[in-house]
Amino acid sequence: MPSMSQPTVLTWDQANEALLGPGGPFETEEATVLGENLKVYKNRPRSLREVMENSRVHGDAEYTVFITEDGERRPFTFASLERTAASIAAGLRDRFGVGPGDRVAILAANCPEWVATFWACASMGAVVVACNGWWTRDEIEYALDLTEPKLLIADRRRMDRLGDGNSRVPSLVIEDDFAETLWNHAPGSSLPEGPIEEDAPVTLLFTSGTTGRPKAAVISHRSMIAFYMTSFFLGARDSMSSPAKPKRERPFVRLSVFPLFHVSGMQGSTVTSMASGMKTVWPMGRFDAEKVIALTPKEGITAWTGASTHLFRLLEHPSLDNFDVTMIESLGVGGSASTPELIRATEAKFPHTENTFSSGYGSTESGALISFANTAMLKTAADCVGPPLPTVEVRILDEDGRDLPDGEDGNIWFRSPLAMNGYWNNDEANAENIKPGRWIKTGDFGRMQDGFLYLAARKRDLILRGGENVYPIEIENRLEAHPNIAEAAVHGVDHRTLGQEVKAVVVPRPGAELDPEAIRTFCAETLAYYKVPAIVEVRSTPLPRNATGKVMKHVLTGDAESSMVEE
Repeated sequence: MPSMSQPTVLTWDQANEALLGPGGPFETEEATVLGENLKVYKNRPRSLREVMENSRVHGDAEYTVFITEDGERRPFTFASLERTAASIAAGLRDRFGVGPGDRVAILAANCPEWVATFWACASMGAVVVACNGWWTRDEIEYALDLTEPKLLIADRRRMDRLGDGNSRVPSLVIEDDFAETLWNHAPGSSLPEGPIEEDAPVTLLFTSGTTGRPKAAVISHRSMIAFYMTSFFLGARDSMSSPAKPKRERPFVRLSVFPLFHVSGMQGSTVTSMASGMKTVWPMGRFDAEKVIALTPKEGITAWTGASTHLFRLLEHPSLDNFDVTMIESLGVGGSASTPELIRATEAKFPHTENTFSSGYGSTESGALISFANTAMLKTAADCVGPPLPTVEVRILDEDGRDLPDGEDGNIWFRSPLAMNGYWNNDEANAENIKPGRWIKTGDFGRMQDGFLYLAARKRDLILRGGENVYPIEIENRLEAHPNIAEAAVHGVDHRTLGQEVKAVVVPRPGAELDPEAIRTFCAETLAYYKVPAIVEVRSTPLPRNATGKVMKHVLTGDAESSMVEE
């Protein structure tokens, strides 16, 4: 990718033109993507194997560092990762007959073997089935039946959970026979050769499954490359349109806490760091704020990223009182929405990062990103998720599929080269969610206004109370501002005359007590009467969340199809 010298401070529009216009490092062009003409980046690699080959310039610099629960350090350099991936690719081919288009399922907690297998499959044109590590046996069996992989690679804990179900496909247990069978199969081998189409699948990522059975979104090489190039564009635009910052004295090192079976873990950390030469640090096991804080100076971590729950735990941990906060240069949220309270809490602890807090909006189906909001946007309006990103188009449609004007809430649809190809072996879901022109339904509700996208709520979360639309996110933002509330979720409950009534489920901070009536009074100070929760449930245990940190409201309402298995 062409480099660009640091210019003087430009306006937002000037920076966009310099970066995206003719001759710019992110110049765009029209290309045929799955039969449709879409805008794409011109100067792009054509496959993830090419991305890995380009990373050779980083040599023995560290790529990933996994830290075990016992504190053992398990690093990959860029060079050692390529050697390991080449050996695994040869083993997959020689011992299991895996070739281009074949599926390899991974069912494991974050670990070096996960990352190396992903790159091995990507380099040979095979497809990783990224199984959710929290699934029950029934959910694992469903995914294996749906995707029909040639091999299942799992850690012992999850293989034990599967039990006799592992007879469906050949399997390897990471702790037992993975090293001998694949890791050390062919030391010194080279990466596979042969063409890889841009739109060929590279992974199947499952939707969160908060309504019905999880669907497997087909993510292509093109999608992942477009994601990291968009991330690079955002960084370049920020540096060009912001006042000059002090020269970075330390390398940029990112904390990585998202599961690898999620877009934020795979695209946001694994692929982006390969393309950029950035080091990522992966604490293994349960998230432990105290360990992360202690690990930060040891590994030179400069950026904390995670879901809002991860960041709140870090911000509120007593160890932060003795921590040099200037080590952290940026904080970011993924996998869940940021809130005004999170921004305030972050700036109180990290005042020097005031203009580096950001939040992206997207989904598995969108390839992780649709729009992006910086600190100023988030402060101005909590429900603003920024302008659509380069190469991304957004439409707001009513229930009859007609475009709505600026300022009117409707169904959010999008199309872009980042988007999934479709759902694996699910014609019904594809017909419902993908329309002519490759327009894809997000399931979210929002509006466009002055070039910015505003998120109202997921349609399934929308509460219809006596003819009024009530959006849970607005009430949740208010509840999270309460000094004694640690977590909050809002959903609708059936009401005989109103249709639905508003219910809030709240968890107190340690040592605090919550009075439901006082909470209702607190909400009434800033919310219209019909938005004030009629029912307030105080829970003594944390809210149920999926692997990405999102509250599982179907569990709160009793509509869960299966229990959650903790990591």
